[in-house]
Amino acid sequence: MANITSYETQSGRRFEVRYLKPDGRSSRKRGFARKKDAELWMAEHVTAAKASDMFVSHEAGMVTVGQLYEQFVAERSPIWKPSQAHTVDSRWRTHIAPRFAEVPVNRVTRAMLQDWVSALAERRSASLTRTTANILDGILSIAVQDRRIVRNPMDGITLPRKPRKKAVRTYLTVAQLMRLADECLRGRRLGVQRRALVLLLGFCGLRWGEMCALRVGDVDYGRGRVEVRSNLVRVGTGWVEGSPKNGEVRSVPMPQIVADALRGVTDGRGPEERVFAEDGEPPRLQSVTDAKTNRTWYVSAIRRAGVPAVSPHELRHTAASIAVHAGANVKALQRMLGHASASMTLDVYADLFDSDLDDVARMVDAAVDVECPGVNRVQNVSKTDEVAPASA
Repeated sequence: MANITSYETQSGRRFEVRYLKPDGRSSRKRGFARKKDAELWMAEHVTAAKASDMFVSHEAGMVTVGQLYEQFVAERSPIWKPSQAHTVDSRWRTHIAPRFAEVPVNRVTRAMLQDWVSALAERRSASLTRTTANILDGILSIAVQDRRIVRNPMDGITLPRKPRKKAVRTYLTVAQLMRLADECLRGRRLGVQRRALVLLLGFCGLRWGEMCALRVGDVDYGRGRVEVRSNLVRVGTGWVEGSPKNGEVRSVPMPQIVADALRGVTDGRGPEERVFAEDGEPPRLQSVTDAKTNRTWYVSAIRRAGVPAVSPHELRHTAASIAVHAGANVKALQRMLGHASASMTLDVYADLFDSDLDDVARMVDAAVDVECPGVNRVQNVSKTDEVAPASA
């Protein structure tokens, strides 16, 4: 790892310390007048570093980034959802492997990574660049944990910022939602199913993938609940069923108008059948892009109904708005929508609760009227009732 040798100069004998850097390259420190000084320097900078795990073997660092990627996938994939596994594989093959697959991990430098990130950011979005860089960061973290490199060269890399867009949400009113659903019924095909689909999203707040995964047996007409047990997503050219977002099964309240619409779709069908299907496949996600020329069934219904062009996911926001105005509190809304926490629900839908403070005083006054009817709200204090100031 390190040794001390002497050499001659015009001023006499000097000593130098020869040692290996963490990346396996040799280096040296020269100019010591005494061997003891060289030994002290070596003990402080080389031996101490080795004892504190600051050095790794050169051979361990010669494993390639591609080999580490295989280890990364083997360790992480059991906890990934299929859609995440597909994304990681795609990012690796397209953006990481061409540059780093054959590079030994101890040859990857911060400058090399910054150049790669900057070049990627010029071609692709900030979001894609950041997620791709995070994958490589995870691969290199394994190298640190396995003592192949001393530190992760991704530390301190400057990533592009995501543009911050202020969320301006459009909420349909109940009347608008009903008009949209009824226009779906007037479509050329699958009208009953599509009307029920819109009402389910707009009143119950399911995500599109949760709606696609819904089975007849998940609709509990007796309790008035929809049991959200799984999520169906398109991965590549196929469909993969997984757990709902946040991994939790939830029970969603089902208004009677939704129950009545779903009965027209589920009656006479087996409990394991999907509630919604088009030509044997889950419904294809509807886009509202180019709403003026878009001819899909959903956008066509929007135009006929004369309502704002909200996407199917934005119907989830409409469900939140309707629930809040019907009296739902934050915790109930969190459970209905499947958010990880009530604070997340507040962050997302803070605008829906803006009127709460205005309602507080009104509700307190109402409580006073109920508990203390006829109470004199204005007390006229006469001068004789006033408390005299205390004498000094």
